Amino acid sequence: MTYLLQAFLPLLSFSKKFSSPSSRTLHRSHSRAICSKMSPESSPLTHTITLPVQLGEPVQIVAAPGVSDSEFRSAIDSSLFKQWLKNMQTETGILANGAMSLRRVLIQGVDMFGKRIGFLKFKADIFDKETGQKIPGIVFARGPAVAVLILLDSEGETYAVLTEQVRVPVGRLILELPAGMLDEDKGDFIGTAVREVEEEIGIHLNQEDMVDLMAFLDASTGRRVFPSPGGCDEEISLFLYRGHVDKEIITQLQGKQMGLREHGELIKVHVVPYVKLWQMTADAKTLIAIALYEMAKREGLLPWKS
Repeated sequence: MTYLLQAFLPLLSFSKKFSSPSSRTLHRSHSRAICSKMSPESSPLTHTITLPVQLGEPVQIVAAPGVSDSEFRSAIDSSLFKQWLKNMQTETGILANGAMSLRRVLIQGVDMFGKRIGFLKFKADIFDKETGQKIPGIVFARGPAVAVLILLDSEGETYAVLTEQVRVPVGRLILELPAGMLDEDKGDFIGTAVREVEEEIGIHLNQEDMVDLMAFLDASTGRRVFPSPGGCDEEISLFLYRGHVDKEIITQLQGKQMGLREHGELIKVHVVPYVKLWQMTADAKTLIAIALYEMAKREGLLPWKS
């Protein structure tokens, strides 16, 4: 099945809206709420909540030194924190069967992206009731993200499109898939994927041509990929695009400078032969996408013949 790659588009800026839900309630999938109680005004940096799965065992939320009152309240209000609490209480969550108990959360750091929280760091005191042992619970929360494996067929060869970005946490330049964090108030995974490709690569992909690689996973996985679940809550949705282009497009993409400078993005586009892709990157997103694509191809699950 042949898909057409649309013409290059000018770099676009997209405004992100954030609407903060109430800090008083958090709804599970079956609409049960968390009961919460703010501390007196004399102690503004503590907060108490009661989770439906452990009634009678209130959880104290505490701000570490250096976390301001506004940051603390923003953290409690954030979708990052509320989603973490929700995950803990799902059928496969840590607190679901009553064997463990969440007693305290220490909010250690808050990084704002404009008016919304981008990164949140906290420590959770979770205990195994049978042994009394504490479970390691340091959390770096950044929420859901998306990435796209773009394959372009040209003159009998298939190419993959990558970005080279400065990644300060690892101190290196990394070749990786075009990717981005999800707007927390929208939940538009495929729309975010298309937008990130436009911003980081400079091309527009039709949503209807995108293949959701997560759809091939068993439902028990939540149909998300967790790159580093031992320390980070990040969950990634991976998409696939495959199209036919003239060799001129491959040449134009190679080395192209992209990225939203106002967001601190310094991106260089790389186009590499797909057969060599698995050897050319240390990016977990890319390697996972290759594995999912190859397995889906082997099982005949893709909407076209490879």
